[in-house]
Amino acid sequence: MKAILCHDYAPPEKLRFEDVPDPAAKDGQAIIAIKAAGVGFVDGLLVQGLYQVKIPLPFIPGTEFSGIVESVGAGVTGLKPGDRVLGSTMGGACAEKIAVPAASCVPIPDNLDFAPAAGIIISYCTALYGLRACGNAKEGETLLVLGAAGGVGSAAIQLAKAMGLSVIAAASSKEKRKTALELGADHTVDYTKEDWRSDLKELTGGKGIDLVYDPVGGPISEAALRSLAPGGRHLVVGFAAGDIPRIPLNLPLLKRCSVVGVDWGGFARAEPQNAAPFMRDLMAMIAKGELKPEGFALYPMADTGRALSDIAARKALGKVVLTND
Repeated sequence: MKAILCHDYAPPEKLRFEDVPDPAAKDGQAIIAIKAAGVGFVDGLLVQGLYQVKIPLPFIPGTEFSGIVESVGAGVTGLKPGDRVLGSTMGGACAEKIAVPAASCVPIPDNLDFAPAAGIIISYCTALYGLRACGNAKEGETLLVLGAAGGVGSAAIQLAKAMGLSVIAAASSKEKRKTALELGADHTVDYTKEDWRSDLKELTGGKGIDLVYDPVGGPISEAALRSLAPGGRHLVVGFAAGDIPRIPLNLPLLKRCSVVGVDWGGFARAEPQNAAPFMRDLMAMIAKGELKPEGFALYPMADTGRALSDIAARKALGKVVLTND
Protein backbone atom coordinates (compact mmCIF):
# COMPACT_ATOMS: atom_id res chain seq x y z
CA MET A 1 0.00 0.00 0.00
CA LYS A 2 0.95 3.66 -0.19
CA ALA A 3 1.17 6.08 2.71
CA ILE A 4 2.47 9.53 3.56
CA LEU A 5 5.71 9.17 5.51
CA CYS A 6 7.40 11.66 7.79
CA HIS A 7 11.09 10.70 7.95
CA ASP A 8 12.32 13.88 9.66
CA TYR A 9 10.71 16.66 11.66
CA ALA A 10 10.50 19.20 8.87
CA PRO A 11 8.07 21.47 6.98
CA PRO A 12 5.09 19.59 5.47
CA GLU A 13 6.47 20.03 1.94
CA LYS A 14 9.05 17.33 2.80
CA LEU A 15 6.39 14.63 3.22
CA ARG A 16 6.38 11.86 0.59
CA PHE A 17 3.77 9.38 -0.66
CA GLU A 18 5.61 6.05 -0.53
CA ASP A 19 5.14 2.29 -0.68
CA VAL A 20 4.97 0.70 2.78
CA PRO A 21 4.01 -2.78 4.03
CA ASP A 22 0.32 -3.53 4.49
CA PRO A 23 -0.78 -3.60 8.15
CA ALA A 24 -1.86 -6.87 9.77
CA ALA A 25 -4.69 -7.11 12.28
CA LYS A 26 -3.71 -8.14 15.81
CA ASP A 27 -6.22 -9.47 18.33
CA GLY A 28 -9.01 -6.95 18.80
CA GLN A 29 -8.01 -4.90 15.78
CA ALA A 30 -9.60 -4.15 12.42
CA ILE A 31 -7.97 -3.29 9.11
CA ILE A 32 -9.66 -0.31 7.50
CA ALA A 33 -9.35 0.51 3.81
CA ILE A 34 -9.18 4.29 4.15
CA LYS A 35 -11.39 6.33 1.86
CA ALA A 36 -10.62 9.72 3.41
CA ALA A 37 -8.53 11.25 6.19
CA GLY A 38 -9.12 14.46 8.10
CA VAL A 39 -6.20 16.69 9.07
CA GLY A 40 -5.87 19.93 10.95
CA PHE A 41 -3.49 22.44 12.51
CA VAL A 42 -2.11 19.90 14.99
CA ASP A 43 -1.07 17.53 12.19
CA GLY A 44 1.13 20.26 10.73
CA LEU A 45 2.80 20.74 14.11
CA LEU A 46 3.32 16.99 14.56
CA VAL A 47 5.25 16.55 11.30
CA GLN A 48 7.53 19.44 12.31
CA GLY A 49 8.09 18.13 15.83
CA LEU A 50 6.52 21.29 17.26
CA TYR A 51 3.58 19.73 19.11
CA GLN A 52 3.74 18.99 22.85
CA VAL A 53 3.62 15.28 22.00
CA LYS A 54 6.20 13.91 19.56
CA ILE A 55 5.54 10.79 17.50
CA PRO A 56 8.75 8.74 17.02
CA LEU A 57 10.20 8.86 13.51
CA PRO A 58 9.42 7.65 10.93
CA PHE A 59 5.63 7.86 11.16
CA ILE A 60 2.49 8.19 9.07
CA PRO A 61 0.58 11.38 9.96
CA GLY A 62 -3.18 11.81 10.06
CA THR A 63 -5.54 11.70 13.05
CA GLU A 64 -9.01 11.08 11.56
CA PHE A 65 -10.21 8.55 9.01
CA SER A 66 -13.22 7.01 7.33
CA GLY A 67 -13.35 3.86 5.27
CA ILE A 68 -14.48 0.27 4.90
CA VAL A 69 -13.61 -2.62 7.19
CA GLU A 70 -11.37 -4.96 5.20
CA SER A 71 -10.71 -7.61 7.86
CA VAL A 72 -10.82 -8.11 11.63
CA GLY A 73 -8.54 -9.83 14.11
CA ALA A 74 -9.36 -12.47 16.66
CA GLY A 75 -11.89 -11.58 19.32
CA VAL A 76 -13.61 -8.81 17.36
CA THR A 77 -17.39 -8.71 17.59
CA GLY A 78 -19.87 -6.17 16.29
CA LEU A 79 -17.71 -5.29 13.29
CA LYS A 80 -17.38 -7.16 10.00
CA PRO A 81 -15.79 -6.73 6.58
CA GLY A 82 -17.74 -4.28 4.45
CA ASP A 83 -18.90 -2.05 7.32
CA ARG A 84 -18.54 1.71 6.81
CA VAL A 85 -16.74 3.25 9.79
CA LEU A 86 -14.94 6.34 11.00
CA GLY A 87 -12.45 6.82 13.79
CA SER A 88 -9.52 8.76 15.19
CA THR A 89 -5.92 7.79 15.88
CA MET A 90 -2.67 9.41 16.98
CA GLY A 91 -1.13 9.18 13.53
CA GLY A 92 -1.50 6.66 10.72
CA ALA A 93 -4.55 7.93 8.83
CA CYS A 94 -2.72 9.38 5.80
CA ALA A 95 -2.49 6.00 4.12
CA GLU A 96 -4.47 3.52 2.06
CA LYS A 97 -4.98 1.19 5.05
CA ILE A 98 -4.72 1.32 8.83
CA ALA A 99 -4.91 -1.14 11.73
CA VAL A 100 -6.91 0.24 14.67
CA PRO A 101 -8.68 -1.12 17.77
CA ALA A 102 -12.03 -2.37 16.51
CA ALA A 103 -13.77 -0.89 19.56
CA SER A 104 -12.68 2.60 18.50
CA CYS A 105 -14.52 2.43 15.17
CA VAL A 106 -17.87 4.20 14.85
CA PRO A 107 -20.49 3.26 12.23
CA ILE A 108 -21.06 5.96 9.61
CA PRO A 109 -24.70 7.03 9.20
CA ASP A 110 -26.17 6.00 5.85
CA ASN A 111 -26.72 9.63 4.83
CA LEU A 112 -23.07 10.64 5.37
CA ASP A 113 -20.40 10.27 2.67
CA PHE A 114 -16.81 9.23 3.40
CA ALA A 115 -15.24 12.68 2.92
CA PRO A 116 -17.31 14.54 5.53
CA ALA A 117 -17.23 11.48 7.80
CA ALA A 118 -13.43 11.76 7.95
CA GLY A 119 -13.60 15.38 9.02
CA ILE A 120 -16.13 15.42 11.84
CA ILE A 121 -14.61 13.65 14.83
CA ILE A 122 -12.21 16.28 16.14
CA SER A 123 -13.82 19.48 14.87
CA TYR A 124 -17.46 18.59 15.50
CA CYS A 125 -16.94 16.73 18.78
CA THR A 126 -14.81 19.63 20.03
CA ALA A 127 -17.58 22.06 19.11
CA LEU A 128 -20.35 19.96 20.66
CA TYR A 129 -18.37 19.33 23.84
CA GLY A 130 -17.30 22.97 24.01
CA LEU A 131 -20.72 24.50 23.49
CA ARG A 132 -22.72 22.00 25.54
CA ALA A 133 -20.46 20.93 28.40
CA CYS A 134 -17.91 23.74 28.72
CA GLY A 135 -20.02 26.70 27.61
CA ASN A 136 -23.46 25.60 28.82
CA ALA A 137 -24.85 27.22 25.66
CA LYS A 138 -28.56 28.00 25.73
CA GLU A 139 -31.01 28.49 22.89
CA GLY A 140 -31.26 32.15 21.93
CA GLU A 141 -27.80 33.12 23.16
CA THR A 142 -25.27 34.86 20.92
CA LEU A 143 -22.04 33.10 19.97
CA LEU A 144 -18.99 34.78 18.46
CA VAL A 145 -16.85 32.35 16.44
CA LEU A 146 -13.26 33.42 15.79
CA GLY A 147 -11.50 31.93 12.79
CA ALA A 148 -14.96 31.11 11.51
CA ALA A 149 -13.95 29.78 8.08
CA GLY A 150 -11.47 27.21 9.39
CA GLY A 151 -12.26 23.59 10.14
CA VAL A 152 -12.90 24.11 13.86
CA GLY A 153 -14.78 27.38 13.43
CA SER A 154 -17.01 26.11 10.63
CA ALA A 155 -18.06 23.13 12.77
CA ALA A 156 -18.94 25.48 15.63
CA ILE A 157 -21.15 27.59 13.35
CA GLN A 158 -23.14 24.60 12.14
CA LEU A 159 -23.61 23.02 15.57
CA ALA A 160 -24.48 26.34 17.20
CA LYS A 161 -27.23 26.93 14.65
CA ALA A 162 -28.55 23.41 15.21
CA MET A 163 -28.68 24.23 18.94
CA GLY A 164 -30.65 27.43 18.36
CA LEU A 165 -27.92 30.01 18.94
CA SER A 166 -27.42 33.28 17.06
CA VAL A 167 -23.98 33.22 15.45
CA ILE A 168 -21.61 36.07 14.65
CA ALA A 169 -18.67 34.84 12.57
CA ALA A 170 -15.35 36.69 12.71
CA ALA A 171 -12.99 36.27 9.77
CA SER A 172 -10.26 38.24 8.04
CA SER A 173 -11.38 38.28 4.39
CA LYS A 174 -14.53 38.73 2.33
CA GLU A 175 -14.17 35.20 0.98
CA LYS A 176 -13.98 33.71 4.47
CA ARG A 177 -16.92 35.77 5.72
CA LYS A 178 -18.94 34.66 2.70
CA THR A 179 -18.11 31.05 3.54
CA ALA A 180 -19.26 31.58 7.13
CA LEU A 181 -22.60 32.96 5.97
CA GLU A 182 -23.06 29.99 3.65
CA LEU A 183 -22.49 27.70 6.64
CA GLY A 184 -25.32 29.39 8.52
CA ALA A 185 -23.83 32.35 10.42
CA ASP A 186 -26.33 35.14 11.05
CA HIS A 187 -23.79 37.95 10.87
CA THR A 188 -20.10 38.43 10.14
CA VAL A 189 -17.44 40.88 11.34
CA ASP A 190 -13.97 41.70 10.04
CA TYR A 191 -11.60 41.34 12.99
CA THR A 192 -8.79 43.08 11.10
CA LYS A 193 -10.68 46.38 11.49
CA GLU A 194 -9.39 48.54 14.31
CA ASP A 195 -12.91 49.18 15.63
CA TRP A 196 -14.37 45.70 15.07
CA ARG A 197 -15.60 45.57 18.67
CA SER A 198 -18.00 48.39 17.89
CA ASP A 199 -19.58 46.14 15.24
CA LEU A 200 -20.14 43.49 17.91
CA LYS A 201 -21.70 46.06 20.21
CA GLU A 202 -24.05 47.17 17.45
CA LEU A 203 -25.02 43.61 16.49
CA THR A 204 -25.89 42.77 20.11
CA GLY A 205 -27.73 46.00 20.82
CA GLY A 206 -25.07 46.97 23.35
CA LYS A 207 -25.61 43.81 25.41
CA GLY A 208 -22.41 42.01 24.47
CA ILE A 209 -21.61 38.45 23.47
CA ASP A 210 -22.79 35.46 25.54
CA LEU A 211 -20.14 33.03 24.30
CA VAL A 212 -16.85 33.24 22.40
CA TYR A 213 -15.53 30.17 20.56
CA ASP A 214 -11.82 30.83 20.18
CA PRO A 215 -9.52 28.47 18.24
CA VAL A 216 -7.29 31.38 17.16
CA GLY A 217 -5.62 33.09 20.12
CA GLY A 218 -3.35 36.07 19.48
CA PRO A 219 -4.41 39.68 19.98
CA ILE A 220 -8.05 39.17 18.95
CA SER A 221 -8.67 36.93 21.98
CA GLU A 222 -8.52 39.80 24.46
CA ALA A 223 -10.70 41.98 22.24
CA ALA A 224 -13.29 39.20 22.09
CA LEU A 225 -13.14 38.68 25.86
CA ARG A 226 -13.69 42.39 26.42
CA SER A 227 -16.83 42.11 24.25
CA LEU A 228 -18.47 39.51 26.50
CA ALA A 229 -21.68 40.32 28.32
CA PRO A 230 -21.69 39.94 32.12
CA GLY A 231 -21.75 36.23 32.88
CA GLY A 232 -20.37 35.38 29.42
CA ARG A 233 -18.10 32.43 28.65
CA HIS A 234 -14.90 32.54 26.60
CA LEU A 235 -14.11 29.07 25.26
CA VAL A 236 -10.38 28.57 24.63
CA VAL A 237 -10.04 25.96 21.88
CA GLY A 238 -6.59 26.59 20.40
CA PHE A 239 -3.98 29.05 19.19
CA ALA A 240 -3.93 28.89 15.39
CA ALA A 241 -2.52 32.44 15.28
CA GLY A 242 0.65 31.07 16.89
CA ASP A 243 0.57 33.45 19.87
CA ILE A 244 -0.79 32.51 23.30
CA PRO A 245 -2.45 35.68 24.63
CA ARG A 246 -1.73 37.03 28.09
CA ILE A 247 -5.17 37.96 29.39
CA PRO A 248 -5.41 40.47 32.27
CA LEU A 249 -7.14 38.53 35.06
CA ASN A 250 -9.08 41.58 36.16
CA LEU A 251 -11.28 41.18 33.07
CA PRO A 252 -13.05 37.98 34.20
CA LEU A 253 -13.46 39.59 37.63
CA LEU A 254 -14.95 42.85 36.38
CA LYS A 255 -17.15 41.16 33.76
CA ARG A 256 -18.14 38.26 36.02
CA CYS A 257 -17.31 36.02 33.07
CA SER A 258 -15.57 32.68 32.68
CA VAL A 259 -12.57 31.59 30.62
CA VAL A 260 -12.90 27.86 29.97
CA GLY A 261 -10.49 25.47 28.26
CA VAL A 262 -11.95 23.10 25.65
CA ASP A 263 -9.75 20.04 25.14
CA TRP A 264 -11.89 17.34 23.53
CA GLY A 265 -8.92 15.01 23.03
CA GLY A 266 -7.82 15.20 26.64
CA PHE A 267 -11.39 14.75 27.85
CA ALA A 268 -11.98 11.73 25.57
CA ARG A 269 -8.76 10.04 26.73
CA ALA A 270 -9.32 10.74 30.44
CA GLU A 271 -13.06 10.04 30.52
CA PRO A 272 -13.96 7.79 27.57
CA GLN A 273 -17.22 6.72 29.20
CA ASN A 274 -18.33 10.37 29.45
CA ALA A 275 -17.05 11.28 25.99
CA ALA A 276 -18.94 8.48 24.21
CA PRO A 277 -22.39 10.15 24.53
CA PHE A 278 -21.12 13.20 22.62
CA MET A 279 -20.14 11.00 19.68
CA ARG A 280 -23.46 9.13 19.83
CA ASP A 281 -25.41 12.39 19.93
CA LEU A 282 -23.42 13.78 17.00
CA MET A 283 -24.11 10.67 14.89
CA ALA A 284 -27.80 10.80 15.85
CA MET A 285 -28.09 14.46 14.81
CA ILE A 286 -26.58 13.59 11.43
CA ALA A 287 -28.72 10.48 10.93
CA LYS A 288 -31.89 12.45 11.72
CA GLY A 289 -30.93 15.25 9.33
CA GLU A 290 -30.67 17.80 12.15
CA LEU A 291 -27.03 18.42 11.20
CA LYS A 292 -25.50 18.16 7.74
CA PRO A 293 -21.73 18.60 7.98
CA GLU A 294 -20.43 20.74 5.14
CA GLY A 295 -17.67 23.16 4.30
CA PHE A 296 -14.82 20.74 3.55
CA ALA A 297 -11.67 21.42 1.54
CA LEU A 298 -10.71 18.27 -0.41
CA TYR A 299 -7.16 17.33 -1.43
CA PRO A 300 -5.73 14.11 -2.92
CA MET A 301 -3.91 12.01 -0.30
CA ALA A 302 -0.68 12.45 -2.26
CA ASP A 303 -0.93 16.23 -1.65
CA THR A 304 -0.89 15.98 2.14
CA GLY A 305 2.12 18.30 2.36
CA ARG A 306 0.39 21.04 0.39
CA ALA A 307 -2.78 20.61 2.43
CA LEU A 308 -0.94 21.01 5.75
CA SER A 309 0.92 24.04 4.40
CA ASP A 310 -2.38 25.64 3.38
CA ILE A 311 -3.79 25.02 6.87
CA ALA A 312 -0.74 26.64 8.48
CA ALA A 313 -1.02 29.63 6.13
CA ARG A 314 -4.77 29.82 6.87
CA LYS A 315 -5.54 29.47 3.17
CA ALA A 316 -7.86 26.47 3.52
CA LEU A 317 -11.58 27.18 3.80
CA GLY A 318 -13.27 24.65 6.06
CA LYS A 319 -12.01 21.35 7.40
CA VAL A 320 -9.31 19.78 5.24
CA VAL A 321 -9.96 16.20 4.09
CA LEU A 322 -7.58 14.02 2.07
CA THR A 323 -9.10 11.44 -0.27
CA ASN A 324 -7.94 8.10 -1.66
CA ASP A 325 -9.83 8.24 -4.96
